[in-house]
Amino acid sequence: MKTRNQKGLESKYWLLIIVAACILCMAATFFAGVKSGPVRVIADYTVVPMQKGINVIGTWVNGVADNFVTLKSVQKENKTLKEQNANLKMENNQLQQKAVELERFYDLYKMDQNTSDYPKVGARVIANDGSNWFTSFTIDKGSADGIREDMNVLSGNGLVGIVTKVNAHSSTVRSIIDEVNISSMIMTTFDQCIVSGDLKLINNGVVKFEQLANNENEVAVGEQIVTSNISSKYLQGLLIGYVSEVNVDSNNLTRSGYIIPAVDFKKLQEVLVITTTKQDLIDNGNQTQSDSSEK
Repeated sequence: MKTRNQKGLESKYWLLIIVAACILCMAATFFAGVKSGPVRVIADYTVVPMQKGINVIGTWVNGVADNFVTLKSVQKENKTLKEQNANLKMENNQLQQKAVELERFYDLYKMDQNTSDYPKVGARVIANDGSNWFTSFTIDKGSADGIREDMNVLSGNGLVGIVTKVNAHSSTVRSIIDEVNISSMIMTTFDQCIVSGDLKLINNGVVKFEQLANNENEVAVGEQIVTSNISSKYLQGLLIGYVSEVNVDSNNLTRSGYIIPAVDFKKLQEVLVITTTKQDLIDNGNQTQSDSSEK
């Protein structure tokens, strides 16, 4: 019981000391306004330094608080800018993709204009044979869209291949680089030759042509080679590629060499299918001749 009273007494003393200190500080602050005298001297050595220290601490605390608020604001703004930057990057990528797609469509449009004699339907490539080259691939149009076997297939730059299999809503196309032989001709001289697909050569970006007559007609690098009028399955005048090399064969009667395909067989996405076949033209021609003879 005595110990408890002692502790209570000590607490009262401490309270009185604190109150006295506060009163003393208030009085010292009041007398600090005195311009002269011993109280002023005492204030200069006690209260004034304490006030300066308190002001410095207060200023520092306010600065820290302001910096904290500014930091929070900057962090929030930085997060917003990062989100905006990510959105802009996404929009930019989409715009670039659309620009490339528009360029491909424009190439298809030009090809459509250059082969306006033939009816065509557009299609998208939806699968290939799993290799790096589109030697055989699937398009999203089939018999329901009027697609039939042996129809020629174009890209925006030239001849791609021929339809080999048709389903209701899809078809398989075999490209000209897949070990096929095409009756062709030089665009300017109409000299006949054979273009041969070769999966090994296409890795070097070329295909071979051969059996070109070694005559007085010069064949320059860059010359266009197109499908010929005597091709059994390919319509006449479809661009295959450009001559990159010409050599005279050992028999001295023929020439052979290499051409760079007009089509990039690694990046096929959209194609045009000519909705008539070489056999259709032959049949129509025969029918026309028959009608004329009957008259």
